[in-house]
Amino acid sequence: MGGKKQQPFLVKDCALITLATGLRAQNLRELRDRIQQCPLQSIEHHFFFSQLQPSFDDPEYRNDFALWARHALHDRPLAERLGVLDPLKYADLEGLRSTLLDVVEERLSESETVPWAATRQEFAFLRSQIVVFDTGMRADSLAGLAELIPHLSTGSVFYHFVEARRRVPGRLDDFRAWLDCAGPSAAELCARLATINYYFLSLSELREQLAEIFGEIVGKEPGRAQR
Repeated sequence: MGGKKQQPFLVKDCALITLATGLRAQNLRELRDRIQQCPLQSIEHHFFFSQLQPSFDDPEYRNDFALWARHALHDRPLAERLGVLDPLKYADLEGLRSTLLDVVEERLSESETVPWAATRQEFAFLRSQIVVFDTGMRADSLAGLAELIPHLSTGSVFYHFVEARRRVPGRLDDFRAWLDCAGPSAAELCARLATINYYFLSLSELREQLAEIFGEIVGKEPGRAQR
């Protein structure tokens, strides 16, 4: 990875602090109105941070709006349209909010009646903050990082691969940013990491895919025994 001395990769973890906004929606029209009103931190929470919640385990719908449309409104077409929205395709959260509103408005125009959720199944708009902490785990080399990957918590996977893309210049994950994509092994690894569409994977599935890619690339390094 070049001639300069490489700084260790410091493994961080994170936890979610969730806060109520006081906004709720019982039906699709109210959902549209609340999306217009809610703070951007709520859009952020329901598309990004909800993946950190232990209950977030639906493999088909990757954001809270899609989940609510499917399981509370029982509206599969709407859930599918919401479920394919990739938040990283938008330059900012206002752009994501605008598209989200367009999808809901389109569905309202198609429906003869306004879809309602049952009592106690209303959509609660939340916002959240993440608390980041050091795990004490370190990697001084590509091989060392490859050995750590299978043992990362889902919080570490989220912080370094998902949240990083909104924090690191160029929308890189922390692994590619650390590798600097220099040298043949690092360049191949960076190219493989760039192809991962994290948004449609659970964090556990994402960890498995990362471990597989790191294992394959590091195993091909000159001088390393193949497993």
